[in-house]
Amino acid sequence: MAQKTTIEDVARIAGVSIATVSRALGKPDVVSRDTRDKVTAAIEQTGYTANAMARNLRRQKTRMIVVLVPNIGNPFFSEILAGIEEVATANGYNILIGNTDNDPVRENNFANFVQGNQADGLLLLNGRAPDGNGRAVKLPPLVVLCERIPDSELPTVRIDNDLAAQDAIRHLIELGHRRIAQIAGPPVNILTVDRSRGAARTLQAAGLDADVVVNGDFSIASGAAAMRELLRRTEHPTAVFCSNDEMAMGAIQEIKAAGLTVPGDISVIGFDDLTFAEVYDPSLTTVHQPRRLIGETAMGVLVDILAGKPAPTEPIVLGAELRVRASTGPAPV
Repeated sequence: MAQKTTIEDVARIAGVSIATVSRALGKPDVVSRDTRDKVTAAIEQTGYTANAMARNLRRQKTRMIVVLVPNIGNPFFSEILAGIEEVATANGYNILIGNTDNDPVRENNFANFVQGNQADGLLLLNGRAPDGNGRAVKLPPLVVLCERIPDSELPTVRIDNDLAAQDAIRHLIELGHRRIAQIAGPPVNILTVDRSRGAARTLQAAGLDADVVVNGDFSIASGAAAMRELLRRTEHPTAVFCSNDEMAMGAIQEIKAAGLTVPGDISVIGFDDLTFAEVYDPSLTTVHQPRRLIGETAMGVLVDILAGKPAPTEPIVLGAELRVRASTGPAPV
């Protein structure tokens, strides 16, 4: 039986130390090109582990992908990350999750992993590309997920938020609602912009007031606060379209606290279809985003780019679906 090749054999043939072989394999950027070439040749000669290791060394591939997430505690991202991880693993990549807290400095620090050859590519769920903290920066291979970046030609995987919001408002109109409010996200957020625009367009087309809007920050607490403000008005809405599920749940809590019922007095629609939306009380009518598919598709696009294939020049727009449940019903008479 042939004896298994060891790292000591590679070091001996390359004429370097075991530690140098280890550095060449793990952190090729800290080893000179001449040394990398010697180690690569020794790996190929001995067949140490796999020839793929030598190919990765020559190409300085780390098999690591950095995923920038604005808030890792937000349940919206869990299914997306699961989809990313599944495709990454199937293609021999690992993922590093960068929780940025929407801090541009932290975003750029994570992006530097790629530029320092410590990772191969980026997946962006934070709605903006790294800007180098004010310095000129060459963008690494990357794909944008969910939040489109305005005036950008970066490869993007998302849904049509404008169209999905239109479907939600149309559902309420078909139920007979005429006083429909929005609990929107932060005004500068691109998701808020797209969803509010779609909602307003549909309300205006039906001859309804499109200006009953209160902004939150996508949290449950902000949804409750926005609903309190709407209930203080002389004539409160009979239906509310919320820019995400968490604000919708906050709104429902506040409606119940005021002694009203959902949907008997006020119907509520959310957006995203979080895992627990279906088991909420009442079960939440919401726009379903194919979050796992978004993650799978984006990681697949990045794998292709890293393999040398051209990046898609148009956004990949996946379908969204309105899931009608118990939180919406006919307008009160």
